Amino acid sequence: MSLFKNLFGGKKEDPKPFSRTPLDLDLGYIFEYDMQSWEVMAVYEYDWGDEDFSKEFKVSDGQNTYYLSVEDDDEIEMTWSKKIPLRSIEGPIAQQIEEDERPPETIVYESRTYYLDEESAGYFHEKGSDENAWAEFMVWDYYDKKEEYQLSIEQWGPRSFEASHGKVLKSYEISDILPREQ
Repeated sequence: MSLFKNLFGGKKEDPKPFSRTPLDLDLGYIFEYDMQSWEVMAVYEYDWGDEDFSKEFKVSDGQNTYYLSVEDDDEIEMTWSKKIPLRSIEGPIAQQIEEDERPPETIVYESRTYYLDEESAGYFHEKGSDENAWAEFMVWDYYDKKEEYQLSIEQWGPRSFEASHGKVLKSYEISDILPREQ
């Protein structure tokens, strides 16, 4: 039936509706996660140097906003996170970073201990904004013992910090990736 539709001027079929991965996501795309539909509201690009790039997608189900970080590092690595107040993490994190020029090796959030895994300097850009508008920042990534949950602390300036908390996902947890209909 759809072949006839295409022959007579109907809508073209999507060439790869079932082969998309989270790496294919873009602004306006819709996907399924945890039995809910999510729409990509913004796309953030990160340049870590040495040809190492990653993306983060601000997503919404119409009521909630989360961030899906996606990186291709021999396999797709993803985290599903939400912004949290820095003060919700136990201890004076910002003060320690300012005084020691490094964060603590372990931190506690909601009674769970997280261990410093990686420290990275990078550049951030929101897709669709001025191509020359890249912001420099530092990020410290922490994981729990089982590496199921992640906590990140970002420093955007001398006294400007943000934090996010979430869980590590497998690529199969994101499904039915479709572009928004034109």
